[in-house]
Amino acid sequence: MQGLVFLGERRVELREFDQPEPGAGEVVLAIKASGLCGSDLHRYRGPAVREDEVGQLCVTGHEPAGVVAAVGPGVAPEVAAVGDRVMMHHYGGCGACDRCRSGWPQMCDRVFAKVYGTDTNGAHAPFMLAQVSTLVPLADALSFEAGAAIGCGTGTAWGGLARLQDDIGGATVAVFGQGPVGLSATMLARARGARVIAIDLSPERLEAARKFGATETLNPAEVDVAAAVRDLTDGVGTPFVLETSGSSSAATTALDSLAKWGKACMIGLGGTVSFAPQSYLRTQITVMTSWSMSIVHQAECARFIAQHGLPVDELFSHQWRLDQAEEAYAEFDRQTSSKAAFVFD
Repeated sequence: MQGLVFLGERRVELREFDQPEPGAGEVVLAIKASGLCGSDLHRYRGPAVREDEVGQLCVTGHEPAGVVAAVGPGVAPEVAAVGDRVMMHHYGGCGACDRCRSGWPQMCDRVFAKVYGTDTNGAHAPFMLAQVSTLVPLADALSFEAGAAIGCGTGTAWGGLARLQDDIGGATVAVFGQGPVGLSATMLARARGARVIAIDLSPERLEAARKFGATETLNPAEVDVAAAVRDLTDGVGTPFVLETSGSSSAATTALDSLAKWGKACMIGLGGTVSFAPQSYLRTQITVMTSWSMSIVHQAECARFIAQHGLPVDELFSHQWRLDQAEEAYAEFDRQTSSKAAFVFD
């Protein structure tokens, strides 16, 4: 079968891989949708892969959704059966430590967690091998594209909101960045009863944020965002901030937008967060990070979206065939479109 690899310097290539066969405790997924994630761009734009490393490249793609095509020995039918609609939690740990048992294999205490699509074959291919323990059921009410989004981008937004506070109903949440993760956060926070202030430089993305439930939108090119947030909160500031853009300047503005005792969760990659503690000493703020979500959170997110009929499919602006990969990543690299996925028959 053909699978997609990143060669660096904005080059991708379809290469031949053996069709996977499941071993003990494993399943093979027939991929129906495989999302493109903003974190892909770090490897897509990165340095060229050395010639001696090309043969070691893995199939990329860490947002899979599909159906179980084959099961290996020891997989009970009530756990996974051929034809089951699933998505997956794209990390593998030891499976036995406290972190793994609590649903956080990416935080494994015993081994360096593997990431599907990075150091083991991922989902940008027709078939994918996975540990059965990574599977998350995909309700009939959700499309495969929605499942792919929940597997990372939308699920990451859910995980970040959970880090801030489980109950955000009635509170104000400022979401910096309105790409796919930020729009997901806007949609989820609004559905959970929060008032959402959406911030982005793109008028088109701010328009999308309003469609997904933002109460107010702010463009940093037009206003002093921290001052505007305070104006919108009676001079107090917002109790919660989710920073999804990965912009260093946005991170600083996010901290300046917080109310006393406020919490800021940093999701976006690529920037830095730095501050002089003395400048914030009297604010008692909390600054935290969030690494995607646990497999428990992923299942919770999917149930919430299905129960509330949230329009996750509307996050997508592009669907591509795998043989359009070069065009797909060139378009995605512009970061002017919304969510995208490869779709398979």
